[in-house]
Amino acid sequence: MRFATPLVPARLIRRYMRFLSDVELEDGRIVKAHCPNPGSMMGLKDEGMRVWIEGNDDPKKKLDWGWRLAELEDAFVGIDTGAANRIVAEALANGIAGLKGYETIRPEVKYREKSRVDFLLSGEGRRDCYLEVKSVTLSRETGLAEFPDSVTARGAKHLRDLTAMVEQGHRAVLFFLVQRTDCSRVTLAADLDPAYADAFKTALAAGVEVMCFDCTISPDGISLANLLPFA
Repeated sequence: MRFATPLVPARLIRRYMRFLSDVELEDGRIVKAHCPNPGSMMGLKDEGMRVWIEGNDDPKKKLDWGWRLAELEDAFVGIDTGAANRIVAEALANGIAGLKGYETIRPEVKYREKSRVDFLLSGEGRRDCYLEVKSVTLSRETGLAEFPDSVTARGAKHLRDLTAMVEQGHRAVLFFLVQRTDCSRVTLAADLDPAYADAFKTALAAGVEVMCFDCTISPDGISLANLLPFA
């Protein structure tokens, strides 16, 4: 997934009201940028950190800038949770190990009560595969990515929905997309959301599969990279 326009480096002043941030451009101008991440963004919103933002000239958008990357000392982090599905959609079209061979890939399919699955994969003679994507950006231990970074009742509901699909005879996959370049394994942040951890344990026992991948990230774009172990 390439960014629509070249990213511009800046320094973060503050992130506030979840979806807003003030940043300082290299020429000293201070601009407001949309923050496309509803989570806590733990470790990714420190004042003065280097960030990368994308400009737009869309009159329908309220802000002229969107925050896309956080740059750490030795890593890039993709902070746009909405980009996760676009990254996975591109990878599915090119073929992902363990998810190949499906003739039809449909995004945002309604199922269960007030739910949409990120992707529904189907093919002749194969069980339908319900694929739920989660963007992972939290890391509190070197090399270890964690999900979630805050309480997510919606995420727990998604796990219950996937569990129900397995019980109906379908295939269900929880896909952790690690939008960081400094992690080599994935786990749950059970201390941050015990209810999610409980729902996850139930889902695994029922047969929901877990897949984890990291990304190649640069100011040019983000793409799926390596299969990671879940710890």
